[in-house]
Amino acid sequence: MSSGEQAAESRDGRPEGGSGPEPAKPGKGRSWRWLKEIAIVVVIAVALSFVVKTFLFRPFFIPSPSMEQTLLVGDRIFANQIGPNFTGYQRGDIVVFKDTQGWLPQETKPAPNIVESALVFIGLAPDPSNDYLIKRIIGVPGDRVSCCDAQGRISINGKAVDESYAVPTPPEALVPFDVQVPADEYWVMGDNRPDSADSRFHPDAPLKGFIARKDIVGTASVIAWPLNRIRVLGTDKADY
Repeated sequence: MSSGEQAAESRDGRPEGGSGPEPAKPGKGRSWRWLKEIAIVVVIAVALSFVVKTFLFRPFFIPSPSMEQTLLVGDRIFANQIGPNFTGYQRGDIVVFKDTQGWLPQETKPAPNIVESALVFIGLAPDPSNDYLIKRIIGVPGDRVSCCDAQGRISINGKAVDESYAVPTPPEALVPFDVQVPADEYWVMGDNRPDSADSRFHPDAPLKGFIARKDIVGTASVIAWPLNRIRVLGTDKADY
């Protein structure tokens, strides 16, 4: 076809009267790419959060005063799940453990909604269930732990221990005990000694007050909330 016979074109480059497809609008393409990138970022963030919660750090909520003044009601903490696999658990470690022996009273709580459950599952919210406790390890396997000397102090392997983190217990409220810690088990107590239902009060439980290593989730490593309470834990151990 000669140049004089070429079909006239409209201003947008399509033949006049033609029915070809309209070119894509640049705005729509950019919007779709932006949404796609956001979706990818969200998926990656959720996946990373789940991995961190499952293998590294897990969030928990402090519901009771049993660990005051170290941990207060309402504190949000992160438990280190991987570190103890290399270092083991030591005296003075604050540990989160699953209540497999029925230390906690059974309470009926409303079931979390789907959003709350999802946030807990991926690790973006602390577990609100009543299935976990948090206490401080006082005796490790092989230790002999007893209470109390003339000053109301606990003794470990015959040596009295000064526990600066513990709330003093009035003499009339002291609970005498003398135990030998079995292999793969631990003797645990709350820092708020007058208000902590710990190893001292469960002699009739399956493990007679001790907790099993397999039930420990990890060591409390940091207070993450509220902001004025943020700090690293584990620096206030006694001289064992």
